[in-house]
Amino acid sequence: MNLRKEIENYLPYNCEEEKDKEIMIKYMDTFDDVLTRKNEIGHFTSSCWIVNKEMTKVLMAYHNIYDSWAWTGGHADGDEDLLHVSLKEAKEETGLENIIPLSQDIFSLEVLGVDGHIKKGKYVSSHIHLNVTFLLCADETEMTHIKADENSGVEWFELEEAVKASNEPYMKKIYSKLNKKLEYLKK
Repeated sequence: MNLRKEIENYLPYNCEEEKDKEIMIKYMDTFDDVLTRKNEIGHFTSSCWIVNKEMTKVLMAYHNIYDSWAWTGGHADGDEDLLHVSLKEAKEETGLENIIPLSQDIFSLEVLGVDGHIKKGKYVSSHIHLNVTFLLCADETEMTHIKADENSGVEWFELEEAVKASNEPYMKKIYSKLNKKLEYLKK
């Protein structure tokens, strides 16, 4: 299945996701090269909410650019298979090898504003991430490792503690939404 079909078939959780889905589809219809950073206005990214087997904890990385505990993920960089991107980024950023998707389906959609910042010595202007999130699972006893060029810590948090650990007000809202969706799945 292609990315557009996956997004079209996604059932939004709330009015925010409904609007984000609409914007993502409109963006794909309007702009070329939405899968690479060559599109400096906005491009697709994939994030992951990595939970333990009991779905009581989430794995977060201390993101150097945002100076905050955050989910893992990264840019599509031309790869339309965003689940693949999510798994690759999760492994790179945490050092874990045994991460599995709890579903092949999209877990959440977000249109995220990214403030201008310095990356690898170059200025990156403010832009938009058209983000697709997947729900992944890992063994919390497996050894983690930081990815020094991106993060300075990797830790498991209780679900509500993960929200509190974030320094980014808007991301707290996103992480709370992900936790609510997770609680719904556990029922």
